Amino acid sequence: MADVVTKPKKIQRLQIGLNLLVQLILIFFLVSAVNWLGFRHYKRWDVSRDQKYALSDKTKRFLNSIKGKVRITVFFSPNTPISGDVSSLLTEYQYAAKGKIDIENIDPQRNLSRAKEMFDKYKVVSDESLIVIDYEGRNKTVKASEMAEIDQSGMAMGEGPRVTAFKGEQSITSAMIDLVEGKKNTIGYVTGHKEPSITEPSPLGMLNQQQEAGSPISVLKTFIENENIKFQELNLFNEPQIPAEIKTVMIVGPQYDLSDREIKLLHDFWNKQGRILLLIDPSAKTPKLNAFLNELGVKVNDDRLMAFVRTGIEELALIRDVQARFVGESPVTKRLANVRALFFGGTSSIALEPDRVRAANIRLQPLIETEKGYFAETDYNTTDQAKLQADAKKAGTAPLTIGVSIEKGGSADERVQMNSSRMVVVSNATFIQDNALTQDQQALDFISASANWLLSREQLIGIAPKVPKTLTFSLNEDALRSLRWMILVLMPLFFVVLGTAVWWKRRA
Repeated sequence: MADVVTKPKKIQRLQIGLNLLVQLILIFFLVSAVNWLGFRHYKRWDVSRDQKYALSDKTKRFLNSIKGKVRITVFFSPNTPISGDVSSLLTEYQYAAKGKIDIENIDPQRNLSRAKEMFDKYKVVSDESLIVIDYEGRNKTVKASEMAEIDQSGMAMGEGPRVTAFKGEQSITSAMIDLVEGKKNTIGYVTGHKEPSITEPSPLGMLNQQQEAGSPISVLKTFIENENIKFQELNLFNEPQIPAEIKTVMIVGPQYDLSDREIKLLHDFWNKQGRILLLIDPSAKTPKLNAFLNELGVKVNDDRLMAFVRTGIEELALIRDVQARFVGESPVTKRLANVRALFFGGTSSIALEPDRVRAANIRLQPLIETEKGYFAETDYNTTDQAKLQADAKKAGTAPLTIGVSIEKGGSADERVQMNSSRMVVVSNATFIQDNALTQDQQALDFISASANWLLSREQLIGIAPKVPKTLTFSLNEDALRSLRWMILVLMPLFFVVLGTAVWWKRRA
């Protein structure tokens, strides 16, 4: 029987080609989808030691609240000391804004035509490196000098300029707040009772060489105004009522008491959900102002806080400057929890009576408490050290309150936003003056947080400049011994072993 010859099956080249094409298309779309997802949804971590470019929670919350598009044009030449810092920082802004920020970098020295076009558009007249922030037709300029503190003292020795503090985030976020919010919030600064002046010397007075002193709180004023807030002098004696455009009233260390009429204006303002920031000078006699606080469950005691510190084996020194810490249970001090600050000058204790005012829906929260060791002395003018030491021993160890927040109405739940009357009271008025502010800016951060809380801008509480940190390595004797073994023995031994292995393999 003859074998049946099977005819070979015809190869379907078209079908194979189509299958291959479909596979390639699917692979292409799969790779594209993975890249698209990776580009749109990714996570970045800052693992640097000092997190120099990490944005604060305040900036992130503000960027999340922006509705429109922000355009940032960077006019920085490469030889500017902070050009790299600004570029890295703006990258963090762009990432945190999630597509709400567009950035264009222009080198004025290389791209003259584009630089001139943008200079004409934004009316830029400065030769300094700067950035221009544009939001819905409004724009604001931030110069390099505003974003950093630069030490040029070493240039005489041939050294380059050194950045001592980078304030890029503080300056850029401040400019954005100014543009996005548009109209500035107004704080009424009460005058007429010998409060510290907020006015600067007039140019005419300087030309006439008159002895016109500057504002003792100029640093604080500049710091607060950078957050889209303006100060307006407010003389309550001349006003029929507190103007409607004033959202918060600020009273700093009045040396004379307010009149009955002025107290009534404050009462009316408070009852209409007003906001008040009150810094009291304990050395001034203000019984009517104290009575107003007493009605709200806050009693400013007639005493002075002091403590004894050991300066020798049997020697004690009396200090009247108060070392205190911020209590983090309030929205005002949540981001300053357990931060220490020094309150110069006289400070008195504050007694809270929350039970007495609870029926009026008034809530009291301590903001600042002294460290252990401080006592409240009622006979604060005495020089009898034995009596003061005896009073210190009789005093308790519980911390004393020197700052408090008062809120009437609203809700105790921070997630619930309701209108309410708000007040911040501190029994010290000198800690915000220029000669008392420290480099760490605790006082500035506290007053900024208080102002933002009083203005119902809780999302803007928190930014401080970044101070560059020098990375140093400290090796003890054991670490040095291990390093010597590694360099002198292990590393040469590795190459000996490797050479021996190569020689042995070739010989075999």
